[in-house]
Amino acid sequence: MTLTKNSNISVDGVDLFYRSAGSPSNPVILLLHGFPSSSHQFRNLIPLLASNYYVIAPDLPGFGFTVIPETRQYKYTFANLAITVGAFVDALKITKFAIYIFDYGAPTGLRLALERPEAITAIISQNGNAYEEGLGAFWDPIKAYWASGSASDREVLRNSILTFDATIWQYHNGAPNPGSVSPETYYLDYALMERPGNKDIQLDLFGDYGTNLPLYPKFQEYFRTSDVPVLAVWGKNDLIFVPPGAEGFRKDVKKVEIHLLDAPHFAIETNEGAFAALILEFLKKHGV
Repeated sequence: MTLTKNSNISVDGVDLFYRSAGSPSNPVILLLHGFPSSSHQFRNLIPLLASNYYVIAPDLPGFGFTVIPETRQYKYTFANLAITVGAFVDALKITKFAIYIFDYGAPTGLRLALERPEAITAIISQNGNAYEEGLGAFWDPIKAYWASGSASDREVLRNSILTFDATIWQYHNGAPNPGSVSPETYYLDYALMERPGNKDIQLDLFGDYGTNLPLYPKFQEYFRTSDVPVLAVWGKNDLIFVPPGAEGFRKDVKKVEIHLLDAPHFAIETNEGAFAALILEFLKKHGV
């Protein structure tokens, strides 16, 4: 099994942490994580893909071990996350890559795809949403915050979603065997979220997520016009990004394959082998 390397690189004024494995001469897969995790969520998947691909997984600004200097005065928006990821792949001199998009990784990666459609060789969507029907009831209090922008609605999110119990819930709810989920996943996620100022970063991103919805039609047009192959592997028990979001790809993607697993939001936990097999077969099928 290929070993994973942990590295840091200075891009876009950010000290960006990333994991990588495989030969840089191989085709590239860029793994983009979601809230509230980091590249840590891919720790078991990376070596399974690295025999055939150069696999890279950055920690997005505000997450994991990426560090933002105070002097950078970074504004936490999805537009800026995409800019930072773009600077990251440019720094590594990567011009073509498949993207694995999960949760926050979806609007980040798809914004990047709109900017450089010729760079994207394939998309693997794991509960990575691009359709309004994919937004579950989980989003209702966040939508209320979008509408009001009020301090009281912001505090509702702080006291409900940004808690340890809510972090565990994302891993356990809908999992057939919650006891098989490694506890270091949610403990690490929450410990990093507890860093001074980080919860306000997360609340800023909750507020900014609303800017992604007007881009959904553009994402969908990109699917139709780019001919990009899409593999959607979703946890069907996810209450955050629900299965109709996966089915939505059928409307716009010619080369689409959809698998709904008996799994929660973090479907990759305990299912890394299944994911690796599906990804490797799909990419081979499409010559990636």
